[in-house]
Amino acid sequence: MASDPLLLGQRVIAILEQGQRDATYKLATLMALIEHSIENLPRRDDDPLPVPISDLAHRVLALYWHQVRPFEGHDLAQRRTGSRTRIIDATKELRTAAKASNSRISLEVAMLRAPAEYAAAVDRVAIALIKQPLPRLQKLPGSSASDPFLYEDSFLGENVSRSTVRAHGDAITLKPGVAYGLARLAGLLKPALELMWVEDVRQMNKFLDSDVPDVAGHLFGRERTALAAVRAPYKEAFGPHCFYCESPLPPDNPIDHVLPWSLVGIDGLANLVLACRRCNGDKSNALPALPLVDRALDDHRLSALEDIATELQWPTQRERVTAAARGVYRGQPAGVPTWSGYKRSERLDISFPPWWVEPD
Repeated sequence: MASDPLLLGQRVIAILEQGQRDATYKLATLMALIEHSIENLPRRDDDPLPVPISDLAHRVLALYWHQVRPFEGHDLAQRRTGSRTRIIDATKELRTAAKASNSRISLEVAMLRAPAEYAAAVDRVAIALIKQPLPRLQKLPGSSASDPFLYEDSFLGENVSRSTVRAHGDAITLKPGVAYGLARLAGLLKPALELMWVEDVRQMNKFLDSDVPDVAGHLFGRERTALAAVRAPYKEAFGPHCFYCESPLPPDNPIDHVLPWSLVGIDGLANLVLACRRCNGDKSNALPALPLVDRALDDHRLSALEDIATELQWPTQRERVTAAARGVYRGQPAGVPTWSGYKRSERLDISFPPWWVEPD
């Protein structure tokens, strides 16, 4: 089952559609597993993949980081009942400690501002994952036991002790082929999960009728105003020119994610470039051609970004972008179209640029 990405994807969607979702936490957990798979893809497609629960907790925290901000003057409920909201509470408390208020500062900036509180939030989210979404993600309604097609979950649950989890390496292990399947299907699964998430939130919040604007934009960060802070430092470091076509830029040009935000959601400086509106709009959510990624990860460019990172307190996330690029492109079938410039495309041909070589 796991060795066939299509069957794996069908199984994932079926269990989410048939199973009861009292909260959005299952969706968040699955999206976090997809992201981890992309960025940590095993060398062989059929290898298993350990997933540290702390890493999963960080990714879930990042998903809720912007969502817990008030929307239209309301705090959005993410559960159908008023019972425990451990993940939401941990996220809100970290925003308070990091003095984030209602701003769109990134979680990475909050980690620098409030490291102790961040560590405590990750621990609280990890406990919440151990108790509920992880052991329930693979269970159909009416079933007394889960069907562990993604990972073994028998050591997880509401009453599990921390020592039991430590005995399993504080991690779950994706079964052989699952990481590759999730990475391969990320472009299809993530939009489907977002649609489910938006629908669940609409049902959980009665004020969200059809006239309420862009709930999806609030939940999944499609507003980009926070990226404007990098515009001036980038222009000073690299010149006021589009990264893609080198045309001169106006004062309010877009900031583009090289690896599409819709696929990996990385706001690190290594994934951000200056772009003209023409290239930004034409590229949209398309995968860039490999030479563009190679340029974005060039050592000289990244060296300049380190100075900007210090100035803005904004991490480069070089290693994460590199790992995500490796996973994204390895998960693509040979010959798929990639965006190479305005109204241009080229077929994917892995030529092993420096960032492609995996560390030993």
